[in-house]
Amino acid sequence: MDKHTINAVLRKYFRLSWRGHHGAPHWARVCINAKILAQKEGANTKVAHYFGLFHDMARASEYTDDGHGLRSATLLKSLGGADFLKLTDDEFAELCDAMALHSDHQPTGTITQKVCWDADRLDLWRIGIMPDPDRLFTESARQLHFERLCNGYY
Repeated sequence: MDKHTINAVLRKYFRLSWRGHHGAPHWARVCINAKILAQKEGANTKVAHYFGLFHDMARASEYTDDGHGLRSATLLKSLGGADFLKLTDDEFAELCDAMALHSDHQPTGTITQKVCWDADRLDLWRIGIMPDPDRLFTESARQLHFERLCNGYY
């Protein structure tokens, strides 16, 4: 997927502040987290990367916004699905499920989906919430959290 196309799609559909709590800086950090975790866990790096970019794209509020993950997945499907991102049908289904479920309290999923959810949760500090290691799904995320905690990242 061409980075200019991704930028154009996000600019067109994301309705909140580009630099807000759920905007581009957040997506960038989630993508970085996803890359680190996916490599350590043997998860699908493409799915994790696209999750980082698109998981909040249909948010309507910086605050409580139930259903935003499902809306984001539905919007992504309407843009052309797997063909749009050059993913297999299975990869795209895994991505959409990860997006739809990412704000659920305790979703269950594949290792790739767990990496996606951890990548997002590791960025909770941006809104004043310390990531809770008991709410992370992978050991790699817990290790990364403690490394960051001990090194003054937060």
